[in-house]
Amino acid sequence: MKEEEIPSQSKWIRFCHECNSFDGFQCRVPMKHCWKFNIFSKNNRSCTTEHYYYYHRVTGRYFYHYTRLSCKVCEEGMVQVFHDLLKETHCCTDKPLCNTGHDIAEKSVLYGEDKYTSIHDDIPEN
Repeated sequence: MKEEEIPSQSKWIRFCHECNSFDGFQCRVPMKHCWKFNIFSKNNRSCTTEHYYYYHRVTGRYFYHYTRLSCKVCEEGMVQVFHDLLKETHCCTDKPLCNTGHDIAEKSVLYGEDKYTSIHDDIPEN
């Protein structure tokens, strides 16, 4: 579904991307779309992007692991899920299908290219 395919009643309904296994560049399973009513509280009107990071004991740093895209009720912030797993949540309410998963700060992009072109684009899809 593309933005031009969204029906005119989109001011009442919010469409979002849904993917449980997004690796920062593409969804590893077929990408789905979900929807929710756009008339309730501000937290409910948003699309959710959850980035998960694992703790590397040797370096003492957190490294990106995977992302989930959904229509869940969104509370922006960071939460320690387990002792070695950190979850960072982003909410977007600006437009339909706004949770693309491409807002990771540590993602490497090719110099001179747009933010959707990565160094991993040469990896064949399954």
